[in-house]
Amino acid sequence: MTWLTGTALRVTIIIGETDQWHHKPVYAEIVHRARKAGLAGASVFRGIEGFGASSLIHTQRLLSLSEDLPVAIVIVDSEQKVREFLPELDELVSGGLVILDDCEVIRYVARESGQ
Repeated sequence: MTWLTGTALRVTIIIGETDQWHHKPVYAEIVHRARKAGLAGASVFRGIEGFGASSLIHTQRLLSLSEDLPVAIVIVDSEQKVREFLPELDELVSGGLVILDDCEVIRYVARESGQ
């Protein structure tokens, strides 16, 4: 079990929902590789609207339904572990944004079994 408190590094990866890696969503591949690398955790958040380098707006509004909404993957762990994981992102993220920022973990506790 991973225990993490105090100073940490957060990596946020923003990509398109339809980005693929070998016929699998890139966000899913990032999460699976993060788990395999022993990182403390990874979460995927689906955006409802956004634009990136192309300036094309992607939205979930009914009249302009997009098939490529923004997705953010957030990973927090020690600086060393996150930096060791960055080459994986270089391989997987062909278009998008990768952000690193310092953070402080106040509480990181696993749920009790059965919850």
